[in-house]
Amino acid sequence: MKYLSLFGIAYSLFLFSCGEGGQAPGTTAEEITIGMMPKLIGIDYFNACEQGAVEAGKELGINVVFDGPTTDDVSKQMEMVESWMIRGFDAICVAPNDREAFGPMFQRVKQRGIYALSWDAEAAERDVHVNMTRNESIGKSLVDLAAAATGGEGEYAIVTGRLTTANQNAWIKVMRDYIAASYPGFKEVALKTSEEDQALATQVTGDLLKTYPNLKAIFAITSVALPGAAQAVEEAGAGERVFLTGLSSPKSMKQYIDRGVLKQFVLWSPVDLGYLTVHTAYRLVKGLPVDQPFEASRLGTVEVEGSEVILGNPIVFDKSNIDQYDF
Repeated sequence: MKYLSLFGIAYSLFLFSCGEGGQAPGTTAEEITIGMMPKLIGIDYFNACEQGAVEAGKELGINVVFDGPTTDDVSKQMEMVESWMIRGFDAICVAPNDREAFGPMFQRVKQRGIYALSWDAEAAERDVHVNMTRNESIGKSLVDLAAAATGGEGEYAIVTGRLTTANQNAWIKVMRDYIAASYPGFKEVALKTSEEDQALATQVTGDLLKTYPNLKAIFAITSVALPGAAQAVEEAGAGERVFLTGLSSPKSMKQYIDRGVLKQFVLWSPVDLGYLTVHTAYRLVKGLPVDQPFEASRLGTVEVEGSEVILGNPIVFDKSNIDQYDF
């Protein structure tokens, strides 16, 4: 007990001398540490985000730790955030698997004097959210692609990740509202979750194809769900009957584009998203404004709306341009 007490005193003195976030006044760039956590590690999309984050860290001369759970487990994310707080990171950036669940955690992060950012998917109680693009742009782009291929009529289904993920829910709402206003001949027959598991996405998509033989379109709106759905469509030989689209990385989808399983899908640059997130966190730590447009080196001027930093417009990928991208 005596040892623990002495340690506690020493640690308290360290925090007092370094400031609330463990960072001494006048901290140099080399002393800044930013933690960046994806929903899960080991998939193409978040590997590309890491690439951009590391690039920004080297450019700014700061320490960037990119790590996360191996599955989309919000409790594992919180455990890692706890360890980052103890280590005295200056900013913690999380793509949360559950928006509301992260609220109390981010309150604690901020109480420690550490900046709390969300990226890719929004978290409650964050200081700033780094968004890939406006939700309206994603939802409307997907619907317009499907409508152009189907005439805007018939049955459609959505395969999402989790029902607790804020960005996916926002896209779904935009899609539904836009369909009701612009393509009333479209009829939603199912919303299925894939739990960010590609094998499960294949299974639920296969079930949709069997259950709804008149299905005209499938929206698979996560980077894991779309390749899983593409596999199911290919196995069922339904590529000409059902228009499949969604969100994923070119690296994950190239084989399916080449084989004609799907024609078009949408994404932004995850490399640029990782890059922008680190730049935004760095500005917060250095006391630079992020509530107005700012320069992020190679990205140029970045848009800002309130406490949300926006990367830009989504990219539509098809056979004509997919070879231009390596993420």
